[in-house]
Amino acid sequence: MSWLRTNLIALVVGLAVVAVAGAVVVNQAFARADIWHRAEALTGGRVARGHDLFIAKGCGGCHSLAGVSEATGLVGPPLDGVAERAVIGGMLANSPANLTRWISAPQSVVPGNAMPDIPMTGQQASDIAAFLYSRN
Repeated sequence: MSWLRTNLIALVVGLAVVAVAGAVVVNQAFARADIWHRAEALTGGRVARGHDLFIAKGCGGCHSLAGVSEATGLVGPPLDGVAERAVIGGMLANSPANLTRWISAPQSVVPGNAMPDIPMTGQQASDIAAFLYSRN
């Protein structure tokens, strides 16, 4: 009888642990979706397109970004936590408009800085901004 009781208790505890872990995963998924939604609302961009553009435009050749295997560059600053920074490009207040401007035409902000102007549309810059803001 003791063996059966011990195993039943272990089973109940195991199921409770699985239920809690499942709830954590679901809550993380909802939290990520909320962050994506807010980033898209702020920038007018799309996070998924921004991810693809970040890679296609070669941003990771100069910048590192956790979780993006193509982003291992050491020329520019790491891009983790961009949404939490007060300043972009060393002089612009961190706002969606300024981040989009910096992404699309950094030479117009600080001529001669190390970040080149990379040909892209305003929408593409907004998409990349949404992606970066979603990374927090």
